Amino acid sequence: MARFTVNGTVVTLDIEPEMPLLWALRNEIGLTGTKYGCGIAQCGACTVLVDGKAVRSCVLPVSGAEGKTITTIEGLATEGRPHPVQEAWVAEDVPQCGYCQSGQILSAVALLKQKPQPTDADINTITNICRCGTYVRVRRAIHRAAASKA
Repeated sequence: MARFTVNGTVVTLDIEPEMPLLWALRNEIGLTGTKYGCGIAQCGACTVLVDGKAVRSCVLPVSGAEGKTITTIEGLATEGRPHPVQEAWVAEDVPQCGYCQSGQILSAVALLKQKPQPTDADINTITNICRCGTYVRVRRAIHRAAASKA
């Protein structure tokens, strides 16, 4: 049995402890906003927040999430209002295909929590891959979100 909190709801699942958190979220809970990209923690499409930190869920076994708080893209909005990073993403027209965006957004949220006014060098520490190459817009969106919180 695995027990953790996902988007504010305590979840108990009867699954193998070595199942990647990604598959528990997608297949067992039905939260499909977290994407499978590479399966080896390189691309970041599977990024979620675990206790507020950006984590690649494709390589984190559910046993590693035991007792922790997980936030997926579906749980980022509060009281029906998008998170400031989501609002900045829309304002800067970041997505093209959109596949990597949930992981990109959650990585940005984690960065802004750690560094509320990030420099370009800070933003460069986000290693999520965007095949469409929207990095310039990602950077602008992160700066916009930081300015909206100031």
